[in-house]
Amino acid sequence: MQRSVGITETLFRDAHQSLLATRLRLEHMLTVAELIDQAGYHSVEVWGGATFDTCLRYLNEDPWERLRMLREKMPNTKLQMLLRGQNLVAYRQYPDDVVDAFVAKAVANGIDIIRIFDALNDTRNIERALIAAKKAGAHAQASVVYTVSPVHDIQGYVKIAKELVEMGADSICIKDMAGLLTPVMARQLVQQLKQAVDVPIQLHSHYTCGLASMAYWEGIQAGVAVVDTAISALALGTSQPPTETLVKVLQETEYDTGLDLTLLARINQGIRNNLADYRRPQAAVNTEVLISQIPGGMLSNLRTQLEQQKLSHKYDAILQEVPQVRKELGYPPLVTPMSQIVGTQAVLNVITGERYKIKTKEIRDYVKGLYGRPPVPIAPEVQAMIIGEEEPITVRPADNLEPGMEAAREEIKDLAISDEDVVSYILFPEHARKFFLNRKKA
Repeated sequence: MQRSVGITETLFRDAHQSLLATRLRLEHMLTVAELIDQAGYHSVEVWGGATFDTCLRYLNEDPWERLRMLREKMPNTKLQMLLRGQNLVAYRQYPDDVVDAFVAKAVANGIDIIRIFDALNDTRNIERALIAAKKAGAHAQASVVYTVSPVHDIQGYVKIAKELVEMGADSICIKDMAGLLTPVMARQLVQQLKQAVDVPIQLHSHYTCGLASMAYWEGIQAGVAVVDTAISALALGTSQPPTETLVKVLQETEYDTGLDLTLLARINQGIRNNLADYRRPQAAVNTEVLISQIPGGMLSNLRTQLEQQKLSHKYDAILQEVPQVRKELGYPPLVTPMSQIVGTQAVLNVITGERYKIKTKEIRDYVKGLYGRPPVPIAPEVQAMIIGEEEPITVRPADNLEPGMEAAREEIKDLAISDEDVVSYILFPEHARKFFLNRKKA
């Protein structure tokens, strides 16, 4: 029986976030956007993740205008974004009224599918965004963040997926940010999810350690409806498997995507013509991840930062410290913002020579419960070192937050010209204000 598999193209979001530090500029996206609109993708990921921050901080672009222009150039294609649950596209929790406003404006400006995840798989941090997405008329895709640890197993992932579907999720994404999903595990996980929930399953992985294409093949045979790929000019390495390769493989099966390789080649050449403007890392397979379980992007950032601080000789010691810190903190998945929190603490532990002597605000907040519920309890002795005798909260973190839209609207009223501006200011106040001032001078 024919069962066409959908392809989500990650070129405009995760592919360049993974390989170009999210620096692909709108002008270069627009050179191939109309071709992509003709291709017949299931969806194109264009927004969310780190793109919002990077637009304001480094590219002098309005992220909302980027979305509107891509929507204009791709009227026939579903546009997709990645949302960090109650963190939205930033690094801390926001009040429910801000979540509602952000999601409503994202949909109004062109988003069709919102993929929502929480770094801790705390479903309480996903629910409000999921409800807001459905209210705004978007497809609400909820994610199960895949990781490997002594406390994570298929039964746990199935339980999370069931909770998300009960909340109203329209589909489930297996989000394998470190590329650790093996073919056997992909098959078993998808089979059990298909038995447990009656919604489509999408599979997202990274090619970091070379497993992703094989995991996709097994996942598709087990019932995955859609997979994430990147056009080959920005595929492999810490990005996704190449679109063209998977399309060719599936052409010879009952899962044929229906995508045209000749058109994909034109898209690939179009984006390749622009890559001379960027510093693209070599798309190598990094098998260190199989042992350290540290996502490739986190490894590359760590190397760069240590080189800048003339601390490269500490690299191996830090690699050993990251898994230890992760264990003590309750085995959080190493995805934003937990990858940054765990990684920074590991660096501080090694370079000071005394574990937890220096603690960041973020790790204090995490241990206090302000990011959500860890997979398993934090080691009591480490909790005491970080927050002393203070008791962590047990409620949903956003329940303790005051509404934020009206106060922010008053603060930035001299520079904001829309509710989108107000939301940008709430998320990144310093960078948004600078952007608004430059806009006003122009």
